[in-house]
Amino acid sequence: MTHVRGRIWRDGSAQDDFEFSAISDYLASDDTLMWCDIYDPDHAILKDLAQELHLNSWAVEDAIADAERTKAASYKTHTFFTVYAVTVRTPPPEDASESTLQTHRISAFVLPRGLITVRLSPDFDIDPVSRRFDELGGQEHGVGSLVHGLLDVVVDGHFDAVQCLDDGIETLEDELFSDQAPRGGLQRKTFQFRKDLVALRRVVLPMREVVTLIQHRRMDARTAIELDPVYADLYDHVLRVSEWTESLRDMVTTVFETNLSLQDARLNMVMKKLTGWAAIIAVPTAITGFYGQNVLYPGIDTTGGFVVSTAIIAVLVVVLYVMFKKRDWL
Repeated sequence: MTHVRGRIWRDGSAQDDFEFSAISDYLASDDTLMWCDIYDPDHAILKDLAQELHLNSWAVEDAIADAERTKAASYKTHTFFTVYAVTVRTPPPEDASESTLQTHRISAFVLPRGLITVRLSPDFDIDPVSRRFDELGGQEHGVGSLVHGLLDVVVDGHFDAVQCLDDGIETLEDELFSDQAPRGGLQRKTFQFRKDLVALRRVVLPMREVVTLIQHRRMDARTAIELDPVYADLYDHVLRVSEWTESLRDMVTTVFETNLSLQDARLNMVMKKLTGWAAIIAVPTAITGFYGQNVLYPGIDTTGGFVVSTAIIAVLVVVLYVMFKKRDWL
């Protein structure tokens, strides 16, 4: 079922009398700025709206299609973009094979006097976007401030997501050199973090092109100049998130490879110790086996022979033990 909400600004002040049927009137008024948010849109309703506002038909299809990538496109009368907001699951899942991140797709049509957002995910909270509009002055800087408010909330979510993954990878590093940590669980966590980073990278990296296109496609030249500093700051945040994501991908790969190397080192250590003890045990076995043959040897069946053989066993075992201990084989 389609849900619609929105806000309008007239003469610099916010109004609460938004009506979906009056969108065309809002956009035609020079003193009005509009934001309309459509959740779970019905295809027919969105198609009628597109015909009324002369929106590009391919952009409308992309707004409701499945598995669309992060992108932006500029048309004659409007700009269309699709981005993905990311939220961290709280509390985190108990199963290490489940992702700690959730992605929410948001598509938007940027018009000269209005912004129309289309959402498919029920879990994304749109209220912070509305509050960000007020912080930016609402109508004062035109539709560019509405677009910046939306993208700023999305990029802030990307920061929270990459910070969560960073903390998780630091925990992996602590477990990596702990003798108490189960190795199977560590590998499973590492693999899941790699999957989360790949998914996050897929939605973060294209944000640079989105912000760049929108920054250079705003309608009002005066407000465009005024908003250049905030868009430059937004672009800097996008770059920081992208670079952070790349560094974490390298880090989690290093953790994964180090874990395998440590397992090989532990296996080598175990084999070395087993070999050392096997050599020590082989000495008394050889000597007792020599005296156990069905052949007469000096000292056989005598107390002296038993004492000599026992002494030889003890001396050789002690010598081998000391030698292996000095070489850290035991």
